[in-house]
Amino acid sequence: MKHQSYDPERPDIVSYVRVTRPEEIPPEESRTIDVVVLDMNHSWPNVGHDSLVHIVRELAGEMLDFLAQSEVKIRVLSFDVRQSLMVPDKADRFKLFIGTGGPGHLDPRINDGTHQEGQGIVEDPSWEPRLFALFDRIADDSGSSLVAVCHTFGVICRWAGVADAVARGPEKGGKSTGVPSNWLTDQAVGHSWFQKFSAQLPDGRSFKVIDNRLFDLIPRSSRFPDGMTAISFEKDGSPGDALTAIEIARDAEGFMPRFFAVNHHPEIIDREHLLRVLDSKLRRVEVTSEWYDERANTIAGLMVGEAERQSRLTSRYMLIDPIRFHLTRLVRQRAEDLGVGHAPHEQQLLGLAAVTS
Repeated sequence: MKHQSYDPERPDIVSYVRVTRPEEIPPEESRTIDVVVLDMNHSWPNVGHDSLVHIVRELAGEMLDFLAQSEVKIRVLSFDVRQSLMVPDKADRFKLFIGTGGPGHLDPRINDGTHQEGQGIVEDPSWEPRLFALFDRIADDSGSSLVAVCHTFGVICRWAGVADAVARGPEKGGKSTGVPSNWLTDQAVGHSWFQKFSAQLPDGRSFKVIDNRLFDLIPRSSRFPDGMTAISFEKDGSPGDALTAIEIARDAEGFMPRFFAVNHHPEIIDREHLLRVLDSKLRRVEVTSEWYDERANTIAGLMVGEAERQSRLTSRYMLIDPIRFHLTRLVRQRAEDLGVGHAPHEQQLLGLAAVTS
């Protein structure tokens, strides 16, 4: 990702709203594009949520001149799904969704404070059918998109009925942490977008991920429902059985996933981005110095040399560019609707096709 000129003192162009109650949802504005973050963290201290928000801000920074000239704005709305039970219910208004990671079991009913796999989380599962209804609307609407990581990935697999959560036992070394390898499927290698990722990999298949997961998602069948594509699986020496990326739906032109999720953490891009988020959380007194030091010394310590380069590569193809594509599309469409100029075209921006007007 290019380090652009996003200015946190320009809330007139890029702003952020935390949504924990219905009255906190700001009114719709014709010149404002709302990007919804589905926060699944249940207030668990983390770096993933803020990293995803920061990615949207940096992508807005790449379009800052156009946004300022056209007076089109971007607003990030962070819905606290699991603790405050806030799920967007206006799919016609919201078109770009980003799902975070989070603690506990992927079935909220198990998170009752007694099960070891729940990590001490106690939650009201009433958010789940409402979120599943939102997934239905996104899947059915070719103009909507969702890009998700980790916990949201597992919830999507449960909604789609394609894979079951299985705790990683001692035979797999327990919790998967660090920088393990994943591998691209045949369908991914032939995919209009992921073939570009494959071309960047020495063997065309294996890539590194930032991992921190207790559960594998094991497919129920080798055949996925029509329109859904297995993009990657875990790799431990040889390809494993745990699904790590799935495409639910593709954009109307067939280039980019528009409903896509991964079971790792591509929002942790590199040391610079990670430390920037950590420093911000410490300044806001959201975390303790001990919590800060642990992550600065462990996660950041993994991201050096070749590991950091590969982390950036995975982040680009598995998260950043899909979000860039859909955000740029929304900005272009809004500018065209308002008649306020010509924004970059998302396909040209990512080299997917020659676009003619």
